[in-house]
Amino acid sequence: MFKTELCSLLDIEYPIIQGGMAWVATAELAAAVSNAGGLGLIGCGNAPADVIKEEIKKIKSLTDKPFGANVMLLSPHVNEIMDLLYEEKVPVITTGAGNPGKHIKRFKEIGTKVIPVVPSVALAQRMEKLGADAIVVEGTEAGGHIGELTTMALVPQVVDAVNIPVIAAGGIADGRGLVASLALGAKGVQIGTRFVCTVECTAHESYKETIIKAKDRDAIATGRSTGHPVRLIKNKFAKEFLKLEKEGADVEEIEKFGVGSLRKAVVEGDNKSGSVMAGQISGLINEIKTCEEVIIDIINEAKNVKKSLTEL
Repeated sequence: MFKTELCSLLDIEYPIIQGGMAWVATAELAAAVSNAGGLGLIGCGNAPADVIKEEIKKIKSLTDKPFGANVMLLSPHVNEIMDLLYEEKVPVITTGAGNPGKHIKRFKEIGTKVIPVVPSVALAQRMEKLGADAIVVEGTEAGGHIGELTTMALVPQVVDAVNIPVIAAGGIADGRGLVASLALGAKGVQIGTRFVCTVECTAHESYKETIIKAKDRDAIATGRSTGHPVRLIKNKFAKEFLKLEKEGADVEEIEKFGVGSLRKAVVEGDNKSGSVMAGQISGLINEIKTCEEVIIDIINEAKNVKKSLTEL
């Protein structure tokens, strides 16, 4: 019922991609999502190539299903990472924070699918011209680094502007979100925050619990003054960050304050002084499940929603 061209493109059972969240999207999480019929992604973040090489080795031991890697193009290790992914013939690469154009041609030669994450129509069109296989269109509801436009407003505009498959991201965590995204013209969804709160996710339990306890207004945006806004759960760190911005601190001081804050939350479990990146959908998440349970629940709910709609 929910087989789309994205499933054929990526050789997956369900049109669901797991977000490539830095420090969170490890081989364990990605393998679990892939084994459950979606597409799991290893989040490269700012990690050096040798760290990602170990993650790739690990995921290949955990699944024989397709998987991918998310590359932050602003990473100081981006060229080494791209060389590694080419050598390892990673099936899918998603990219953020930059233009992957110079890398697309050689990856297409080995059959790797390149899928940039974009926050605007103009960038989506540019990526299509450069040869992208599909596009993740991420709304401001998402956790982590965000743009300004909402998923509801942005997705249909990009769908009308390009001819390659569009994947909706930002504010999606259940079957209703999947059906809504498909109704907007997307061929699938990328889900991040919901997969944080899973058994297989190796993030610290306090990170997960902070998301589960979050209410509808707790996921706030910081860093707008720097030009690189980030959405996270409101805590001591977020309040101090916003105070620096309000007081007119320069970009260098603000960015220095944020260094290491995500690791502090994800790895060390400091949910007060760490950056608990999560999306606005956090208020909808209230329990830890396996990745398989999350995906099955999404598909079953989507089927029920579709059935209800056909009865109207």
